[in-house]
Amino acid sequence: MAEVISYPFLAVVGQEEMKTALILAAINPRVRGVLLVGPRGTGKTTAARGLVDLLPPVPRSMCPQGCEPRLAAISSEYICPDCAAKLDAGEEITYSAPMQVFELPLNATMDDVLGGPNPRIALEQSRWQLQQGLLYYAHSNVLYVDEINLLDEDIVNCILDAASRGYYVVRRGRLIGTFPSQFLLIGSMNPEEGQLRPQLMDRLGLRVVVSPLPDPEQRMEVYERNRRFADDPVSFAAGYADETMALAEEIARAKDLLPRVTIPSDIARPAIRLIESLKIQSHRAEIVLLEASRARAAADGRTEVKHEDINVTALLALRQRRSDFMERFVMESREEDERIASGIDAILGHENG
Repeated sequence: MAEVISYPFLAVVGQEEMKTALILAAINPRVRGVLLVGPRGTGKTTAARGLVDLLPPVPRSMCPQGCEPRLAAISSEYICPDCAAKLDAGEEITYSAPMQVFELPLNATMDDVLGGPNPRIALEQSRWQLQQGLLYYAHSNVLYVDEINLLDEDIVNCILDAASRGYYVVRRGRLIGTFPSQFLLIGSMNPEEGQLRPQLMDRLGLRVVVSPLPDPEQRMEVYERNRRFADDPVSFAAGYADETMALAEEIARAKDLLPRVTIPSDIARPAIRLIESLKIQSHRAEIVLLEASRARAAADGRTEVKHEDINVTALLALRQRRSDFMERFVMESREEDERIASGIDAILGHENG
């Protein structure tokens, strides 16, 4: 039972910034996931696994090809003939199911992620059949990538592309398949083991530095709760059931409210000036900051973002986005442009005269 029941999200001691970031990303997919950075044993994986208990059920496709009604609304070409016939007959092609967390193993291959030929079918029946990969199962769920900085960069790129575009493409010879891919991405890493490349890190939304708890009483509480969970996980989880259900209902309401949340211009402009003052080059900074602020407003039951939303989410959205190298590069490029422009005026302008 200890392997079946997740440690309750709300039983994690302290780490309020980590909890906030995960909840904001759960409310608003446009936040583009969360990166948890910190030493081993600080609750990163525990929080990621426990988050699914707070998330509302989602529609899940009954079709092996992942057909969904929203795809049919775009074009009938996006669904298979069987699902098209079911929809025409008024039948359901999806069912409601709880969200799950899927974890990517460190030794995963590209076929493990995207899918590839089914070896059993190939040997027994001498024909090609796609064996779906992790992205197929992660659709409408949580994808947790531990030690993301140690993964093959091509695989990380593949996952980030799928998360950004909302779909992925499997190409095997002349056969091509396109599948929906919408999931909550949570990555974690220990900086002692190496850094994540800046171009990959930029594509992850919120960033949390998960530090060890400084209070000895809190550390003692961590031990006590873990001991009680190990002794009786069912009773321990039941003790947080009411709080978990209440927070799950708040998150569901916030997700429903989110489309109506707006950002007044007098709130958005200072946020943009803040990003400019920090000399952050990537435009993903303002997207993540403003979308996280919308999520916080929705969580508070408001349809309008306030300054306090920006204040709370700014650290999460802007941390580790500034690059000294890019700042120098941009300045040097401008200086070079000015020298070229001066030469144009002094020499070519004179010749034209």
